[in-house]
Amino acid sequence: MKENNVMLNLCDEDFDAMELVEGALALNKAIDESTSVDWAKQELQRLLKEAELRLVCEKNEEQRLNAFLRLFYVEWGFCGDQEAYFHSGNAFIDKVMETRKGIPLSLGTLLLYFGKHLGFSFAPVTFPTQFLIQVTGCGESVRYINPFSGEFVSQHVLQAWLIGQQGAFVKLKPEHLAVADNPSIIGRWLALLKGALMREEHYSLALKCTNIALGFVPDDPYEIRDRGFIYQQLECPQVAVNDYQYFIDQCPDDPAAELLKGQVTALENTHVTLH
Repeated sequence: MKENNVMLNLCDEDFDAMELVEGALALNKAIDESTSVDWAKQELQRLLKEAELRLVCEKNEEQRLNAFLRLFYVEWGFCGDQEAYFHSGNAFIDKVMETRKGIPLSLGTLLLYFGKHLGFSFAPVTFPTQFLIQVTGCGESVRYINPFSGEFVSQHVLQAWLIGQQGAFVKLKPEHLAVADNPSIIGRWLALLKGALMREEHYSLALKCTNIALGFVPDDPYEIRDRGFIYQQLECPQVAVNDYQYFIDQCPDDPAAELLKGQVTALENTHVTLH
C-alpha cells in the first residue's frame, strides 16, 4: 500500500509553520488522494474576498465580528452536521466546503482562517468536549465561540459540558481553555478521522491514518493495537498477530490484553488460501 511520503516526513515544526487549514488539507490529502486541495484553496480565497468586500464598511469591531458570523453561518450556510455528526466527510475540508456542513473542528478551522485574514483575534482551544474559538478584543473580556453553531458560549455552559463528560465534581480550570498549537490539533484531527473511517469500514484509509500517527509516535502500543485490528479486517492475519502481540507485551495489565490473547490464538490457527 503506497503512502504519501511527503506527509509521513512532516514533523510538528512543519505543522506549526502552516496555517491550520493548510495542515488539515495536507493531512486530508495524505489519507485520501482524491481530496480536492487546489479547489478548496481557491474556494477559501473566493470566500475571503467576498467577506472583505462585505465588511469593508463595518468600522465597529464588534459589529464587524457579528457581520462576519452572520455571513458565515447564515448567508454562506455553514452549519454543524446534526444528522451525521461522526461521518468522516465532516473532517475533510474540501467536503465541508462543498456541503457547508461539518463538526466543531473543521468549522472552527475555517473560522480561524477567515478570522486571521480579516483581522479578528481568534485562537484555537481544544476543550475536552469539543473544539472552541477563543475571541479577544472587541472591548470585551475573553469569549468563546462554539463553531458548530456560531454562538458564544458562557463559562456556565462550558462547566455544564465538562460535568456531562467527566462527572459532577469536575471544575472548569484555565488549562481546559488553553490555546492549542497546530500539532496537537492535527493529532486530534487524525484520531477523529481514523475513528470515523474505521466505523465506516474504510479500512485502507484508516490504515493510512494509523501509519501517519506512527510516523510521529513510532512505538505507541495503542496505535499499534488499532493497526492490528485494521490489518485483521484487511485479511492480513499474521501482521495483525504481530501488532496484537506487541500490545500484549507492552500493556499486559490493560483489560484489552486478555481479549487480544484470544484473538492471537484464533488468528494463528487461521489458514489463508492463496489464489
